[in-house]
Amino acid sequence: MIDSIEGAQRDVGMESYIFAADEVGKRFATALAAKARAGLQVHLHLDAFGSGYPAFASIQRDLELAGVKFKWFHPFRWLRPLEYLQRNHRKLLVVDGQVAFLGGFNIRRLNSRKLSGDRRQRDTHVRVAGPLARVASLLSDQLWNDTTPIHPEAIPETPTGLDALLVPSHSRYCQQRLACLHANLIERSQRYLALTSPYFAPGTLIETALRNAAKRGVEVRLLVPRTGDPLVAGWATRAAYAPLLAAGVQVYEYLSRKLHAKASVVDGEWSVIGSANLDHLSLFVNQELVLIARDRNLAEALRVQHEDDVRDAAQVMPSQWRLRGWRERGLELIGRAARRLL
Repeated sequence: MIDSIEGAQRDVGMESYIFAADEVGKRFATALAAKARAGLQVHLHLDAFGSGYPAFASIQRDLELAGVKFKWFHPFRWLRPLEYLQRNHRKLLVVDGQVAFLGGFNIRRLNSRKLSGDRRQRDTHVRVAGPLARVASLLSDQLWNDTTPIHPEAIPETPTGLDALLVPSHSRYCQQRLACLHANLIERSQRYLALTSPYFAPGTLIETALRNAAKRGVEVRLLVPRTGDPLVAGWATRAAYAPLLAAGVQVYEYLSRKLHAKASVVDGEWSVIGSANLDHLSLFVNQELVLIARDRNLAEALRVQHEDDVRDAAQVMPSQWRLRGWRERGLELIGRAARRLL
């Protein structure tokens, strides 16, 4: 991403939920500021909740002095307090309308192998070029300008006949688009599903599709963290285990480091990568962006990655899960009650 920014010739647009005031954040800020001083159009659109902390003030000042156009997404306003509940959870970089990066990577040292070593966050990001990058540029401009989103009917409910699609979530206009697309891919699966999500509370549509897929013989594997962040998120995830396990879904809890990747593979053919978790906030509330692609090479790379992750995970066995104590069951009830807040 840094190389692409430094090689930009015309414009750079960037969105992030977290843009930390650490070594990584400052490196990105330096690259963006240099391009703005060179006369390029540079936009930086950050979430006011994820990045709006006092330590970022000096970076913001330096960026604006360099000529970077800066904007906060949904800062708190007393006249519109409910607006603050919707966050921009997208992670997107578009350079010259020719190259785009999207996925789970926030801008912070926790994602850096150099700075965090083997303890760096387990995440997934993807680079796209050509027509998809131009669509990403359009979507970035729309959110920046707060213009009318793409009409829901422009985003097909099924990806049949398409090789790749960038899908934004404009929740006020189309609250179930991401959920419907995920559920449709799951319902069309024939052989296997490999899903990775740091938060899992997707609601009835996707959970029913997963159970039905497992019951008809599809190998369904779900990878989630052993420990939730916050803890109540883990309780909400575990609240879904019992019916999934009963249907034959294989559940794995990742152990080696913090899990933040959001990726799915269907039958070695379809892949989903993006910023959206499989939870209520991502699917129905926040601004998100995912890539749905029909590409066997990408699907195979993600399948291999999923296999590696499973080796660093512990499988939740149905027989053991049925023996869990009343304390665990009580925490699951709390998690289930909080699912729409996570």
